[in-house]
Amino acid sequence: MSSGPAIGRAQVMRYRSVMNGLHERLGSDPAGLGVLDLGVPNVPAGTARQALAARCTDPLGGDLTLAWTTRGAPHLHRPADLPALAQALWPLSEADAAARFATGQLPKAAFELGLEAFRATAAALREVVRAPTAKGDVSRAVSDRVPKELTYDCKPCGARHISGGLFQQAGLGGGVRLDEDAAKTVLAPLDPRPPLPGPASGTAGFVRAYLRILGPATPGDVAKYLGTTVTALKPIWPSDLVAVSVDGRTAWLPPENLDALLDPPPVRGVRLLPPSDPFLQARDRTVLVPDKAQAKEVWRILGNPGVLLLDGDIAGTWRARAAARKRLDVTVTPWVPLTAATRTALEEESNGLAAVRGLESAAVHL
Repeated sequence: MSSGPAIGRAQVMRYRSVMNGLHERLGSDPAGLGVLDLGVPNVPAGTARQALAARCTDPLGGDLTLAWTTRGAPHLHRPADLPALAQALWPLSEADAAARFATGQLPKAAFELGLEAFRATAAALREVVRAPTAKGDVSRAVSDRVPKELTYDCKPCGARHISGGLFQQAGLGGGVRLDEDAAKTVLAPLDPRPPLPGPASGTAGFVRAYLRILGPATPGDVAKYLGTTVTALKPIWPSDLVAVSVDGRTAWLPPENLDALLDPPPVRGVRLLPPSDPFLQARDRTVLVPDKAQAKEVWRILGNPGVLLLDGDIAGTWRARAAARKRLDVTVTPWVPLTAATRTALEEESNGLAAVRGLESAAVHL
């Protein structure tokens, strides 16, 4: 890996804003957004479309599919990307498989199954999910079909359940998608249904996508994003990356993106990003929010707020709730003084969020 120059945090934030499509809004089709190379998280439900609203003019349009993908979390993806993604997210080794569904709920024998745990769960999902089916019904049926070591006793309901982390991480390999419009989680078969993954392939390309969109970053950052270990990623870590120093911390990105990092354009404007927005998925949180007190406001134990992105930097938090008369009340807690122009832009952004949620208007509270 070649060495590179020293980079300041401000450059990184502008670069990521551009690579995340937050510097200007795309046309009506969200499928053209670069962040879909990683997927757009939908946690909590409905927030993926809010993330798209910050990036394109028609966030409710486009041919997109919701599926359990990275770390087993629901993400929106281009349907054509899912077969390759199933291979790229498949565990790289026995140890990698065990690391990805590590939990104290299961006995040591569960993790000794390694890749077989993923194969058995994915195969069971293919057998069970042949039509739209409620998650609870699928979980019970899959639990009956996998090795007992992969299940645990649930005292509240008096049954044995498969580990939730394994269940969801095997979802794409099992060829299932989620019904984005259902009130509760409903699984359905992908059409066409890709084959059960064999050995992982394309993982290095997925790593490059992370480094392009959320870089520069370290192997540790990428491992946390995938829910695995640095050791597991080492065999497929790209060898041609450029090393840079971000405020004294060595990080890497693809060489073809170095010029864009060295001279990112100014980013102007306001965006209201939901709690699990792709921009916030970078694992170097001290780069995103250096102030420890502010970081605690953004990343809570439960119920994270959204963030205010102002001119390419995080400048506050926000929360919203539906009010009477089909209005969305948006409460913004800024960390910096806001100009009159910024307040006007906040009203426009809030109206966009209201539209995504099927409401007619929004009111901003500061």
